[in-house]
Amino acid sequence: MIQNLKTSSKKPPKSGGHVIAELIKQQDVKSVACLSGTAHTYLLLALEELGVNIISSRHETATVGIADGYARVSGKPGFALIKADQGIPNAMTGIITANQACSPVIVLASLSPDSKRESNDEWSNDWLDIVKPFVKWARAVPDVDRIEEFLNTALIQCCNGRPGVCVLGIPQHFESQTTTNHSLNKNVYAKAGYPNEEYLENAAELLMSAKRPIIIAGSGAALSDSGEILQKIVKDFSIPILGNSLGRGLVPEDMQLSFSWPLAQVSAKKADIVVAVGIRLTQRLGYGLAPRFSPDAKFIQIDIHPEEIGRNRYIDVPLNGDARLTLESLYKILISKGMSPIINNDWFYKTLEPRLSRIKEVENEPTDIIHPYQLAREVVRQMPADSIYVGDGADIQNWMHAILRIKIKRGFLDHYPLGSMGIGTPLSIGAAVAARDNGSKSPVVLVTGDGAFGFYSFELNALALSGIRIVCVISNDGAWGTEKHGQINALGKSINCELGQWDYHLLANIFGGNGEKVSSINELKPALERAFKSKTFSVINVITDPMAGLMRKKDPKLQMIAFEDLVTSLKTHYTPEVE
Repeated sequence: MIQNLKTSSKKPPKSGGHVIAELIKQQDVKSVACLSGTAHTYLLLALEELGVNIISSRHETATVGIADGYARVSGKPGFALIKADQGIPNAMTGIITANQACSPVIVLASLSPDSKRESNDEWSNDWLDIVKPFVKWARAVPDVDRIEEFLNTALIQCCNGRPGVCVLGIPQHFESQTTTNHSLNKNVYAKAGYPNEEYLENAAELLMSAKRPIIIAGSGAALSDSGEILQKIVKDFSIPILGNSLGRGLVPEDMQLSFSWPLAQVSAKKADIVVAVGIRLTQRLGYGLAPRFSPDAKFIQIDIHPEEIGRNRYIDVPLNGDARLTLESLYKILISKGMSPIINNDWFYKTLEPRLSRIKEVENEPTDIIHPYQLAREVVRQMPADSIYVGDGADIQNWMHAILRIKIKRGFLDHYPLGSMGIGTPLSIGAAVAARDNGSKSPVVLVTGDGAFGFYSFELNALALSGIRIVCVISNDGAWGTEKHGQINALGKSINCELGQWDYHLLANIFGGNGEKVSSINELKPALERAFKSKTFSVINVITDPMAGLMRKKDPKLQMIAFEDLVTSLKTHYTPEVE
C-alpha cells in the first residue's frame, strides 16, 4: 500500500473525534454501531455533524455483530464503538465471530486515562491484551497527533489480504483534544497478486482431464467479488458449484449447476477434481478428506492467504492469490486451450437425488404440528428472490439448508465458522442497515431457533430506534434442540435441554414491532404475508415439532451439517458420513 502523505501547509485544528469521523466517512461508511455514548462523546458528536448514522445496541457483542453484518453485506469496513474496560470482555464473542468469518471490522475501544492505572491492578498495563490472540491487529493510539496514522493502519490491516477484525484503543481524552496533524487523504489499497503462472497451467491441465469436477466457493470468493467470473466458468464449462457461507449466491442457486454445500455435499464424494475457492478445509467440509471426498480426488486450492493452502490435506495445485484474479487467469488459459463443457453431470444429480427425495417425503408426511421443513418451505415461498438471509440456531439451520436457495451475492449470513448462537440477531440488523445505506430494498430475513433468539433479543430495540425492518422467524421447539436429541440418542433422555415454548413474539410488541404467534400450518402463510408487508419489523414465533430433530439425528439423508454430538475419535479428524 502506498499512502499519500501530502499535507497542506496550513491545517485548521480538528478534534481527535472529528479526524476519526472524517476517516470513517471517507470509506463511504454511512452507519456505525455503538453502545451508549459517554465513552465516545466527541466522536459521536462529529459523526452526527457529518451525517453518519449511529445504530444503538444493548450489548457489546451485538455492537460488533451489527458492524459485522454491515461489513458482510456492504463490502465496506464495519465500525463498532465500545468502551474498553467492561466493553471488550463483553464484545469477545462478536469479535471472534467476525474475525473467523473474515469480516473487515474495526472496533474503536475507548481507553480510560493512564491516571486510572494501578500498580497492582486486575488488568495488565495493556488494555488490549485480552483481544490480541483473537484478532488480526490491535494497537493503542499513543498521542492525539497520531490518530490518523493509527486508524489508517487499522484500515490497511483490516481490509488488505484476508480481512479480519482490528481493534484500535483510543484514550478517551484524545477524542476531545485538537490536532493539526491530519491530511485526510484516502488510502489506496494494494491489490493482491496473481499466482504462479506454472501452477495456473497445471491447474488448467488438471481441469481439462476431469470427468467429474466441482467448484466449492467460500467467503474468500465473495470477498474478492468473484461472482461474475464464477458464473462464466460454471456456465461455459458446465461445472457444478457448491457455495458455502458468504460464498452462497455468487452463482444463483438454481439446482441445475449451482447448489449449496450443506445440501449437495453428498455429491462431492464422487468428484475427481475439486476446485476450492476461498474456502477453508475445516470440519464443515470434512477437512477435505474421506468420506466427504474421494481418497483419489485431486485438489486445486485458491486462497489469498498462503498459510491456508494445504490445511488438513495435500493440495495438488496450490494457487496463492486473489480469488477473482486467479479465476480470470485460469479461465483465459482454459479458453485458449479449447476446454469443452463437461458433457455429463448425471453422476452429480444421481448422488443427490436420494437425499432430495427423502427431504420431500419427510416434508409431505401428515402431522398435527408444524414440521421445520414446512416452516422452511413457506418462508422460502414468501421471500423475494433478492432477500438477504441470516441464519441462526442449530437444528433449524439444518432444516433450512435443505430448502433454502440463495439468489444474490452477499445474500447469506450465518454464525459460521465459530457457531456462536444468537449472533444472527445483530448480524441481521447490520445487514438491514447496509442494505438501506446501499439504496437496496432487499428485505432481510432472520430465521433462528428459540434458544438462539434468547441471547440478544433486546437488540430489537435497535430496530425500533433506527426504523429498520427485518422479518424474524423463530422455530420454537421449546429446547436446545440439537443437544436434546443428541442426549436422547446417547442416553434415552435429555438433561438440562428444555426451555419451554414461550411467547417470544411479545418482545416485538414491546418495542413497537409486529409480533405474532403461529401454532398451526394454516396460520403460517398469512402471518408471513403480513410480516413481509409490514412497515415495521416483525417477529413470527412458530411453534414447531419438538421431536423433529431426533429424526434428523438418526437419518444421514437429513443431516445438512454433519458432526458428532459426543466425540468418538480422539486420534484423527473425523466427521460422520452423509448420504
